[in-house]
Amino acid sequence: MTDKDKQTNELDDSAPHALFSRVEKNIAYIETALGNSTDLVIRHIQLNKTKCAVLFIDGLVDKHTVQNFLMEALMLEMPKRRVSVTTLYNTIKDASLPIGELEEVKQFKDLFSRLLSGETLLLLDEETSALAASTKGWRDRGVQETNSESVIRGPKEAFTETLRTNTALVRRKIKDPKLRIDGKVIGRVTQTEIAVIYVDGLADESVVEEVHSRLDAIDIDGVLESGYLEEYIEDAHFSPFPTVYYSERPDAIAGGLLEGKVAIITDGTPNVLLVPALFVNFLQSSEDYYQRYDIGTFIRLLRLLSFCVALFMPSLYIAFTTFHQEMIPPSLLISLAAQREGVPFPAFVEALLMEFTFEILREAGVRLPKAVGSAVSIVGALVLGESAVQAGLVSPAMVIVVALTAISSFVFPSYNMAIPIRMLRFLFMILAATFGLYGIILGLIALIIHMCSLKSFGSPYMSPFAPLTTKDQKDVLVRFPHWGLFSRPSTQAKNNQGRTSHSSRGGQS
Repeated sequence: MTDKDKQTNELDDSAPHALFSRVEKNIAYIETALGNSTDLVIRHIQLNKTKCAVLFIDGLVDKHTVQNFLMEALMLEMPKRRVSVTTLYNTIKDASLPIGELEEVKQFKDLFSRLLSGETLLLLDEETSALAASTKGWRDRGVQETNSESVIRGPKEAFTETLRTNTALVRRKIKDPKLRIDGKVIGRVTQTEIAVIYVDGLADESVVEEVHSRLDAIDIDGVLESGYLEEYIEDAHFSPFPTVYYSERPDAIAGGLLEGKVAIITDGTPNVLLVPALFVNFLQSSEDYYQRYDIGTFIRLLRLLSFCVALFMPSLYIAFTTFHQEMIPPSLLISLAAQREGVPFPAFVEALLMEFTFEILREAGVRLPKAVGSAVSIVGALVLGESAVQAGLVSPAMVIVVALTAISSFVFPSYNMAIPIRMLRFLFMILAATFGLYGIILGLIALIIHMCSLKSFGSPYMSPFAPLTTKDQKDVLVRFPHWGLFSRPSTQAKNNQGRTSHSSRGGQS
């Protein structure tokens, strides 16, 4: 065992909880604990004959704030007459530092948490408490437009990787004192900050308690993205369908909060979780509420049609061409037979080959740099499709089926709903190749039973369809005008379902 390992073990064994009274001993302990890290900045100063030290992590603090609002106040505005250490400490804490957030720290665990979060520490000799000043100032990406949830009409701002920026974006949308933001720290090593947000009086208290309970039960060394939390708190761990909704759009999260849902913001990621999550939420977009109600209804119905096409079209083609030719019009059947005359594979193998090829192209387009990703995807699809038809490996009809299926899968506003559809598509293709339409119907029945059995934080996943709630149908497949949406979803906002009055409609009656 090396001397460094012995020193580390001694440090872990001693593990002092309270700060020492000598500033040199505190600094030595901090330096040893951080492994003499080069980004730790220590500035030794003397205030009124008392040894002091200012500590911060370079890159995590705003040096302008440290210089102008902390160092300048300490070195130029301190009393010149001799005072006791306690008086000096209280003067600094109560009257000298023009910084909004100033907290006392008495334990090393709290000290390291604040130091590594971008705060500046002030240590005084003969004082067992330190002062932590909020000087966070690391560089972030800033508020930009999201690439994954773009809209034509509506706000263009998106969440960032900074927790406090994200909570501020939600505050800008909901200026209500009942908006609650509860903080947590998860991850033994990463110490990731989490914010649980809900509107008091709208959110169901049992759901809020369940969210806190599931988050408190997480014991993991690190949380680098909200996906870590999603896998811990979701209801159905082995279902392909997501039971936790996430979004990068502040307006989408604010809309969910107004319906009585609970949001979970994770520091370091722009993806904010929202629970409970229902199946219909993944087929809806924020833009549905910004366009006129007739346009929003048409787009929602178009998404539902695209959902069916993306899930069933290849399997229906396989079933009709393999087992149920009598259901195809004669002229179309003759045309399909002529196209498949030189194809050496059955329809199932043909569809499987094309689907796998397109999935590979899709992943390649996502992983490649943006400058070449889209070009490779488009050119690859055109060249491979045309070449496969010219070589007689697939029929032109199959290329059309696969292309229409792929385009339909891009219509979903939520990416994590498109993935299970892509996976289940292959299962339905196997059922169609084995049992024809009977296999597709049996698979559909099993799928509906499975989806009806799911719950998300106590809310039925298929509500308001199962169980059927008539008054909630105003904002599912169709969207009523805003003056007609006078109630919140009954399965979520159980405490306060009133959204607007019946008489708030403008214009002529």
